[in-house]
Amino acid sequence: MADLSVVSLDADDTTTTDRPADWTLGSFTEAGPWVLDPDTIEWRRGIDVLRLSTQRQVPRLTSRSTLPPLRRLVVVVGHLLVALVPWAILERRRGGSASRACLSRRLRVAVERLGPTYIKLAQIVSSGEGIFPSELVEEMKKCRDQVPAEDFATVREVIEGDLGPLESVFASFDPTPLAAASIAQVHRATLHSGEEVVVKVQRPAIRTQVQRDLQVMAWVAPLLVGRIPIAALANPPALVELFAETIGEELDFRLEAQNMLDVAAVFAAVGERGYVVPRPHPTMVTRRVLVMERFDGFGFDDVDEMQQSGIDTEEVVRVGMRGFTVGCMIHGIFHGDLHGGNLLVLRDGRIGLLDFGITARMTPLQRSAFLRLMLTGASGDVHGQLAAFRDLGALPPDTDLDAVFFDLGLDQAPVDPTTMDPEQLVGEIQRVIKALLGYGARLPKILMLYVKNLVFLDGAIARLAPNLDILSEFANLSIHMTTAYGDHIAADMGVDPTSITVDREAIKATLGVVDPDVAALTYADLQARRDEIRRRLSRR
Repeated sequence: MADLSVVSLDADDTTTTDRPADWTLGSFTEAGPWVLDPDTIEWRRGIDVLRLSTQRQVPRLTSRSTLPPLRRLVVVVGHLLVALVPWAILERRRGGSASRACLSRRLRVAVERLGPTYIKLAQIVSSGEGIFPSELVEEMKKCRDQVPAEDFATVREVIEGDLGPLESVFASFDPTPLAAASIAQVHRATLHSGEEVVVKVQRPAIRTQVQRDLQVMAWVAPLLVGRIPIAALANPPALVELFAETIGEELDFRLEAQNMLDVAAVFAAVGERGYVVPRPHPTMVTRRVLVMERFDGFGFDDVDEMQQSGIDTEEVVRVGMRGFTVGCMIHGIFHGDLHGGNLLVLRDGRIGLLDFGITARMTPLQRSAFLRLMLTGASGDVHGQLAAFRDLGALPPDTDLDAVFFDLGLDQAPVDPTTMDPEQLVGEIQRVIKALLGYGARLPKILMLYVKNLVFLDGAIARLAPNLDILSEFANLSIHMTTAYGDHIAADMGVDPTSITVDREAIKATLGVVDPDVAALTYADLQARRDEIRRRLSRR
């Protein structure tokens, strides 16, 4: 992890007199509303102890040895039974997509009735395409706007409880929120010194409510194992544990503000200035209130407006892919919740990154495993990829990798899924899933957040750069990593830098393309392949 206080850049970056002093510390705007001095920020004191304490609460909150609040347990079980019993009696026998769609709809209704904690869980699931069944993902997307905003009197009470009288802190404050989510809502405001800011305000009592609901989830989840088809590698207890790890830090905005500083420091350290992070205010950050720099730009879906303004949307995609990958591989820290609402494209084409409540931090062992996963993927070393998956926590530490290698048929030449008939395709998917579950495979937090972000970037390519040659971009990104950071990576992994190679055919195989005559693959081509696979599955 990068340390905000020790990041250094090239001399060329520090000699420009019109940049604020903190520009050398993080990937911030060149004309910030204030200048950050890490050593004098009071809310940073004891931040590492606070983070560790928050992490240590997860086992307690997700342990079934702790008796949950009985009244809440009855309410939750009641709503789940209302969803599951009719499905089991009337719809389960349909099987396949139709059955999952009915179950997903019933679960979504239950989630909405159970309130903010469950809606937050649904929102995480809704951005997990490729991890959870598509029917569940599509249904849970309907929960994204299902949390009503707190009234302004409540917002005022929270702010004044932490910062003092509203009028003494802000020259103006818009009572209508820009957005309202499960944990908090954000408002526009202006400081008396003239700076335009965004104010994130936590919902009152949400911490108690989340902790109470986690205890209930931990009791209910084991009862659902094998009873509902949610995901192959994220069974209900594992999903609750992952959710607890994810949501814990979101309940203290001091941790989120530190995440902003750390991610900004990473981008500055590796020279990826295409991402920009808003500055948190040096004094106006508490557990429940976060004041930050306000950005102005285009929504991530405003493709026509961007292009009309002269922004190269293909370059936006390249910046997004490169910055995300470098942050993961070199420093082991990355924004864990990329989606359209958390990104702005600034007027100069840079990406403004917002909402750092979910930020992934890897241990040294995890980062080493992640490096190996990326490099073995680029070089076609399948056995090395399995070892990396194991070390990331996706397989038990004592897994016999040779047995997995042969059981999954990885010793065989890859087969293009678009050439398989429906029966073969479904059979192969079921065989692989059964084999993985037999070895105790699971989806750890780091991998879940990484895959979730990859899915978002995949969709970003579809919107911003559908004609981008995916094969070339992935190959170029791999070459950039080995060229720019080869010595760094080699030192961390204890290998010879010249041994790090990029195999274009291995990259093609990762995308399911085994035809040696395919030299280029646009996103439109890739989507056509996916549509064909979906058609075959639906026919089955």
